[in-house]
Amino acid sequence: MYLVTGATGVIGRPLMDTLLASGAQVRAVTRQPTVSLPQGAHAVTPDDLDSALQGVDSLFIHPRATKDDIASLLAHAAEHRVGRVVVMSAINADDEVSLQPSWFNGDRNTEVERAVVNSGLPWVSVRPSSFAMNTLSMWSGQVANGDTVFGPFAEFAEPLIHEWDVADVIARAMVDDSLLGRKIPITGPEALRMDQLVAIIGETIDRPLGFQEVPSEMAAEGMIAHGLDKQFVDALMARYAREIKRPIAVTTNVEDILDRPALPFATWVADHKDDWS
Repeated sequence: MYLVTGATGVIGRPLMDTLLASGAQVRAVTRQPTVSLPQGAHAVTPDDLDSALQGVDSLFIHPRATKDDIASLLAHAAEHRVGRVVVMSAINADDEVSLQPSWFNGDRNTEVERAVVNSGLPWVSVRPSSFAMNTLSMWSGQVANGDTVFGPFAEFAEPLIHEWDVADVIARAMVDDSLLGRKIPITGPEALRMDQLVAIIGETIDRPLGFQEVPSEMAAEGMIAHGLDKQFVDALMARYAREIKRPIAVTTNVEDILDRPALPFATWVADHKDDWS
């Protein structure tokens, strides 16, 4: 029996699909009990967590979904003797939170991971790099309006990861005793520059897309004007500048754990081709 928090999100849905395909029983925590779930998953609300934790072998904790209730959730999990807890953190979770852009958008990767590690329960932390999905929020509006994507730091490169790889590694961590007690950084198969990412999107959707670098100050002003939090934007620009000099390393952990290569960015774009239309 597996309990999945953040069940209706980018990771929760493919995670449930993977678990259900293995023949597992899945309970999905959602604040919207009428939401459509994969066939075989049973919806539970946060108010039902105490009963939902009964007989659970493995609990998946999504940091954004559980950040306000993590202490209570872990206490109930210990009371019901949950077999293990798998938490999704982030590859930069060891950085000061002021250096983590997502912290300013409400993510609490470091704090939730720390609570899980210190809970006394058997645990695994899966630490993905930035999601390939983020390119949609960054660039889909520009792609809809023209063939040039404008942005800062053209030379910045990172190994974006497909959400399916994240979900599949989490699913393995929920059953594989050899992964217990590990903080596992996972990435896509290669680091790609901004201009390379845009070119791959163009090739996949059959558009002559190009990337044009603009000063970081101009890019930041545009992001803030479009409603992004200033602290988030400032932290993001600082991350780009910092990691041009100290890039995130590509890992082989996806392949090592799943016995298959991590999915390339081109595969992710093809899987989301309609989203770029």
